[in-house]
Order: sequence, then C-alpha cells, then structure tokens
Amino acid sequence: MSDDILIHREAGVTTLTFNRPARKNSITGAMYQSLAQALEAAQAADDTRVVVLQGHETVFSAGNDIEDFMQRPPTAADAPVFRFLQALANFPKPLLAAVCGPAVGIGTTMLLHCDLVYAGDNAAFSLPFVNLGLVPEAASSLLVPQLMGHQRAAEALLLGEPFMAEAALEVGLVNRVVPPSEANALAQAQARKLAAKPSVPLRETKRLMKQARQALVLQHMQDEAAIFARMLTEPAAREAFGAFMDKRRPDFSKL
Repeated sequence: MSDDILIHREAGVTTLTFNRPARKNSITGAMYQSLAQALEAAQAADDTRVVVLQGHETVFSAGNDIEDFMQRPPTAADAPVFRFLQALANFPKPLLAAVCGPAVGIGTTMLLHCDLVYAGDNAAFSLPFVNLGLVPEAASSLLVPQLMGHQRAAEALLLGEPFMAEAALEVGLVNRVVPPSEANALAQAQARKLAAKPSVPLRETKRLMKQARQALVLQHMQDEAAIFARMLTEPAAREAFGAFMDKRRPDFSKL
C-alpha cells in the first residue's frame, strides 16, 4: 500500500484519503494500485458497509502525477489506473466522496461512479483531456453528456474549461455544497447513516439503479482506454507533456 493513500476503518465505514498535499494529491501508479486494492478489499469485507473517498479541504486531487505518468504510461489494459476505474465502476456498496479545491481529470471522473458527492464551495472541477492530447476516461465521454446535456458537456470535455461547485450542484454531479471545513465531516456523517441501514437492500437498490446502463459503462470504459493508450504515443500528447515539463504553452498549430 502507498503511504500517499490513508485507509481508516471505523463503524462499517472505510475512508480512503488522498495524502499527498505537497503535490496537490496528484496520483501516481502506486497510489492507483493502493486504491484498487483497498476497494477490492472493501468489497470483500463483511465489516465494510460504505466507502468514502476524500482529500484535504484545500485540494481533492490534481489528477495524474505527470512525471510518474510519463515514466509509466498506462498503455496496458491491466495498468493500475484502469484496475482502479474497474473497481470503482463495479463497487457494489455505497460509495461517497468529499471534494474540496481542485478536482482535475480523474479527480472529477471518479466522482461519476460515486453514489453521493459533497463539495466544498471552493471545489473546482476540470476535464482537460483534449488539452493534454488525450481522450476522456472512466466512461466520462458517456456519463458527462448524460449528466449535463451535450452543450455543457462540450464545454467541459472539448474546451476543458473548469466549472465550480455551484455549477456541479446544478447539473447533479454533487449533492450538496458546504464550506470546505465541513465537507469531509458531512460525507462521514452520511456514510454512518448508510452504514446503519440494512446492507443487502442498500446493495440491491444500488444494483437496480445501475443495471440498465452498467454493461454500456463498462464497454465504454474499455473503448476509451484503448483510444487513450493510442493517443499517448501520438504527437499531440508528446507536445502537451513536453510543454508541461518545460513550463511553456503547448503548440498544437500543426497537429
């Protein structure tokens, strides 16, 4: 397990905390591996009834750690990031998130697979995949248009423009917006309420809510992953990541 992911179990609730604030909770391959293992363990554990994902009140996650990402690009179907996304999409128990500050890339797309999301009023969501020469992941190219409608999804996915907590509340990405100092506590309180309910009806209700589109979501995730892996080797991504490392604006004028 990575020390950058803290795991706490109490009263039927397993909490997974991004613990890399000096790097804005950017996620490495080792962290994805820890997250996937923790979700798989929570799914199997009878004493875990609910899972909560959270960060710090100033930052949820800045997305992928670019240096780590460049050194270990996820080109294989069993890469840690895809294992984590599969574990998220297939997780049968209630899954909650508390989001404050930046939630970039996968920091936003993972929320599409959560059942309840509580945001600090400083939360800023962004999906800058095209700006990095890539395509969306986590079935977000399916789920974001379903959630927001095509035009708002186009702003988020084609332009990569960030949107704030109130906009996320309006389109249904989050359930409630509170001061940042209250978001994690609210998610924990809601998780404890769920943990006190009968577990089988909870799981069956979640399954029934998701079953009509679950196969489509999983297929879409596979399709995205294949294109994502291909895009990693193409000039636009190389230019985007090179510009990031050189601290300059990327030049896509000939791409």
